[in-house]
Amino acid sequence: MKKSKFLIVLAFFTIYIVWGSTYLFNKIAVTALPPFFMASLRFLGAGVLIMIISKIMKLNLKVTKKQLINCFVSSFFFLVYGNGVFVWALVYLDSGFAALLASTQPLFVLILLRLIDRKPMQTQSIIGVALGVLGMYLLVSQQSITASEGSLLGIFMILTCVLSWSYGGVFVSKADLPKNFFITTGYQMLFSGSFLFLMSLTFGETMISPLEWSTEVQFSLIMLIVFGSIIAFTAFNYLLKLVSTEKVATSAYVNPIVAMLLGWYFLDEVLTMQSIIASIVLLSGVYFITSRKRIAKVDAEEVIKP
Repeated sequence: MKKSKFLIVLAFFTIYIVWGSTYLFNKIAVTALPPFFMASLRFLGAGVLIMIISKIMKLNLKVTKKQLINCFVSSFFFLVYGNGVFVWALVYLDSGFAALLASTQPLFVLILLRLIDRKPMQTQSIIGVALGVLGMYLLVSQQSITASEGSLLGIFMILTCVLSWSYGGVFVSKADLPKNFFITTGYQMLFSGSFLFLMSLTFGETMISPLEWSTEVQFSLIMLIVFGSIIAFTAFNYLLKLVSTEKVATSAYVNPIVAMLLGWYFLDEVLTMQSIIASIVLLSGVYFITSRKRIAKVDAEEVIKP
């Protein structure tokens, strides 16, 4: 029992801190490497490692044609567009600011479920959406942020990434995927890594040898591959089996705070008073959405993690 409690605490620490830190590591890496090239290396590396681990654990890698297609489709919404384009947008925005925009994901999921499945909104959900919209407005209306070159494009693209990830969550909730989630993740990462590599070639990005990377960039890629893509995702699924989805969903409003503090401390990113107020309003809205009585499982399971 004590061991189980320790693992649960460790898993929560992982999804809070590790996923919150991925914004920092993505920002460090994308300042030195072309975004699609960097994202492709991350997911290809993670996918290969997952498959090697699966073979060692003697897991069944066989999937049906339909499951393979669904893995590809979900990988596009989650990792190719939802994450790959997100990394590209980080070229124009601070990591903490981007993390706050990403925290609106439960809001997007709720609206999509309302439009697609006609699911009625509870009072808490309506309050959450209202606070989320207000917080978003306060966040993106700052002249000091929107005046910088490319910032408006970056904000728009990140919001489309959030929408893509949200729709991916709705798609996955109904799709036929491999029963073993570890195998599903492996195929998704291999597909997305390959697709992003083709995008990198298409856009003419420069392929930079790992031997030419700085120590900081090498460390960031290792953290993103091993901890951000494999360990944290495993911890996430472990928690979903043992604790309530509402508790797991708390990562939606802890990750941005971690990202903002790390960006401020390590990258000297500016924290304006309006950003702080906006984050409080926005994350309060996320809290109302994720804590409603009968939270849809997809809300908790598909919180965006770059």
